[in-house]
Amino acid sequence: MTPRQVHARADTPGRARAWAELLRLPALFTVPGDALAGAAATGVRPNHRTLLAIGSSLCVYEAGMALNDWADRDEDAVERPHRPLPSGRIHSAAAFTAACAFTAGGLALAARAGRPALAVAAPLAATVWAYDLALKHTPAGPLAMGLARGLDVLLGAAATAGRTRDALPSAAILGSHTLAVTTVSRQETQGGSPLAPLAALVTTACLSGLLTRAHPARESAETSPDSPARTSRPSLRLPAGRVTAAVLGLPGATTPTTPATRTTAPPNPDRPAAPATPSPLPTILATAYAATTARPYFHATLNPSPPLTQRAVSGGIRAMIPLQATLAARSGAPVTALLTAALAPLARRFARKVTIT
Repeated sequence: MTPRQVHARADTPGRARAWAELLRLPALFTVPGDALAGAAATGVRPNHRTLLAIGSSLCVYEAGMALNDWADRDEDAVERPHRPLPSGRIHSAAAFTAACAFTAGGLALAARAGRPALAVAAPLAATVWAYDLALKHTPAGPLAMGLARGLDVLLGAAATAGRTRDALPSAAILGSHTLAVTTVSRQETQGGSPLAPLAALVTTACLSGLLTRAHPARESAETSPDSPARTSRPSLRLPAGRVTAAVLGLPGATTPTTPATRTTAPPNPDRPAAPATPSPLPTILATAYAATTARPYFHATLNPSPPLTQRAVSGGIRAMIPLQATLAARSGAPVTALLTAALAPLARRFARKVTIT
């Protein structure tokens, strides 16, 4: 073994950690829930196309992470010299190449999931690139990030059911949360006004209140997204009451009401056919969402210093998971909700080793 090979072998753990920092691996756990929440909103059981949508989302997200550091390499050299690019642990050309490769992979996976999925993934990727290269430091930056997260939810719906209309309320809620977090993140390196974390705190309170409101009883196990028996091609006709609920932003409010075809399957023990009272799961998950963000936002409001602002941003990112789980639960998919919520401890564990921001 040559000295160069010995050095390369010894440096492998360092390079792996550098890439983990560049790609912000702990934040990856906040991505699958987007597609799962979108799929749950359609009333169709998750399928192999849902998995393709998750893979596409992960690729586009990582493309955005790599491109973000590539675009900010000069700024990071002053404000964050420890980051992988300004520290020289990763070459800037490698980061840009990774961004291109991840984008291509994300679009390819979306294409495998079908034309509706690709029709959503293409503008999603374009939004990510536009944000990193042009919009990040403009007033439109937070809006672009909120749009990207909303499109990610619609990607799951388009891939799973071939339609996105039912998932629009869930996309709007996740987009609103992302807009608030992104607004706070704009001052995480130098601190700033307490207005941004205060606005994020108010946004969290409003979304939590909306999510814990009483919601209509869910349909029977035969139309459950988590049940083997499901609607194959539901009608898109909506009662006026559900349209109103959708305008108010209630996830699952636009669930189709006239299934065209149903299959016969044994009862699903995970979901009683006719629950006497609404499930407490959405309320529990919404409370977890509020608890994840309330304290760091409040501290950043009192003292918008860089360390406390960074904690607020981290809390806002991690809160994506219980928020996604809440949306899935409100859409009548408790198994999907619990699987999504299970990603939270993994994100917290990895965040102890690699920064999430």
